[in-house]
Amino acid sequence: MDQRYFLEIKALTTEFIANGILEENIEVIVYRDTFIKSMNMEYTTFGSKHLKWNSVINNPALNNFIDKDFDLLISYYEIEKAILLSVTHNSKAHFKVGFSAIDKRLNNLIINTDAVNQKVFTQELLRYLKILNKI
Repeated sequence: MDQRYFLEIKALTTEFIANGILEENIEVIVYRDTFIKSMNMEYTTFGSKHLKWNSVINNPALNNFIDKDFDLLISYYEIEKAILLSVTHNSKAHFKVGFSAIDKRLNNLIINTDAVNQKVFTQELLRYLKILNKI
């Protein structure tokens, strides 16, 4: 998730929990443009500084996230940034969902809405996951 949509994290997770997804099965990792040492984050964070010039990610927590065998990866960002695209592309998730503003080749399902419309995104995502028998 891109930090600019940080306020939607609780709303997203609450909506997923209300639809039968267990809270312990939800993992959030947040991209941040800037890092302030005194700022405590509830979630694991990463930034562009963790991407080397040769596309190698040098953040162990982020590499662990990428290597996890998730059923679903939600790429909650709509501005293409190299590290976010790399995470989506390299993720071992079985099914990837993202926004229409992002490269269409990265995701299995594309939701045509803006990231600020969290409610619409969640409703559409859950509707299609049910149609596809993913939940």
